[in-house]
Amino acid sequence: MISQDGGASYAHAARQRRAFFTLAIVQATLIFAITLVAVPLPNIGKEFGLDTASLILVNAAYGLAFSGLLLFGGRLADRFGGKPVFIAGLLVFGGASAAAALSPSFLALIAMRFLQGVGASMVAPAALSLLRGAFPEPAAFGRAMASWGSVSVLGATAGTVISGVMITWLSWRWMFMVPVAVSAFALLVQRAWLPASPERRGAEGLDLGGAVLATAGISLSSYGLILTGEAGWLSSGVMLPLLVGVALLLAFFMVERRADSPLLPPGFIAPRRLAGLIGVMLAAASMGTVSFLWSLYLQQVRGWTPLWTALGFLPYLLVLIASSRIAAPLTGRIGATRLLQGGLAIGAVGLALLAGLDRHSAYLTDLLPGLIVLPIGTAMMFASSAVIATSDVPPHQSGLAGGVMNTAMELGPTLGMAIFMSVAALRADAVEGYAWALGTAAGAFVVAALLVGKLARMRSAPEGRLATEKL
Repeated sequence: MISQDGGASYAHAARQRRAFFTLAIVQATLIFAITLVAVPLPNIGKEFGLDTASLILVNAAYGLAFSGLLLFGGRLADRFGGKPVFIAGLLVFGGASAAAALSPSFLALIAMRFLQGVGASMVAPAALSLLRGAFPEPAAFGRAMASWGSVSVLGATAGTVISGVMITWLSWRWMFMVPVAVSAFALLVQRAWLPASPERRGAEGLDLGGAVLATAGISLSSYGLILTGEAGWLSSGVMLPLLVGVALLLAFFMVERRADSPLLPPGFIAPRRLAGLIGVMLAAASMGTVSFLWSLYLQQVRGWTPLWTALGFLPYLLVLIASSRIAAPLTGRIGATRLLQGGLAIGAVGLALLAGLDRHSAYLTDLLPGLIVLPIGTAMMFASSAVIATSDVPPHQSGLAGGVMNTAMELGPTLGMAIFMSVAALRADAVEGYAWALGTAAGAFVVAALLVGKLARMRSAPEGRLATEKL
């Protein structure tokens, strides 16, 4: 016979599993939405008669709204409660996804992609706030975050694989039905499966001035970085949004120091948390850059179809799934910082292996080894970085922590692609440039492994760490 305490414990664990499953599938879908148009971009361009600049906007509109509004979305979740913001965000995200699938024109598609990002910027930090409510014990929350870190990367890589299959047999428009289905599912189960939000913190303001500066600064900077690959760093179309964006971000940090209820409290991004955010950015950058390069290289250089391109990337996804299951418990056994450093080192090896590509590289001997090694490092990086970036965050700032971490995750691919394409442009031959840039990225990962170790040990006070962590 099961004791009363044992039965209650089993029921509590079951509620936690249901909550984690719901929130994780939503988070994966938010990241999936970033890459869902990457493979079908040529098909979209052909249908609407778009040039390269317009295709860049189709790909970037979602990320611009998502990254720009995440900090404000985090404040909304902390101010009004995770669940109301989660529901409102899902309604916007799912509705915009359905409208995007039916877009009659290029402008309508751009508008709906942007609105998708607005909804996602509310859902992502609210989901982390709800996760904290489902796992209130520090040790349990630490274990949940170790698994949470790998959820996003699964969504991104799944987007590359699923899109290749869908556009082969259906249409690019069907890609948008995945977010619609997930949003509908989450809205149906949220009442029974997700925890209620605590009472709102009525005394805390929204800091609308800071929100405007942060949103405009991040969006303009990201837009400028996105255009570097097409126009070059020194063009006015790149320099103007970059300079204005950086100026607005500097103004944001100055305003936050004097604000009564700052959107980003001074000292929130301490050295140790910065180490986690660097890990998140680099993991996301490597994932986004390699998936983009893979699609470009195999379809434009090697002449592969979208379906074969997706199937060729499948080993990366399978290794990532398997590695993620191992990386989460390793965070508690060897410590988040050591796991992050190890992930960066293994990621460097994977990038170095891919740096050997040329126009005639054999898939099995030249490309596959890198596609197997790199996701092992990526899984380790995401699992450990998520724990480091959210450790010691008080419950009333869970939304802020989610906003900051997801902002780093969003900016990673944008900044990574801008630097990658700039380094690649130093070589006359495009494929040779890709190889050179991959080798440079491998070196940067080695330097980052040393840097995050130093940052993680820079503390002004004794560490109150999660029970899953050891240094």
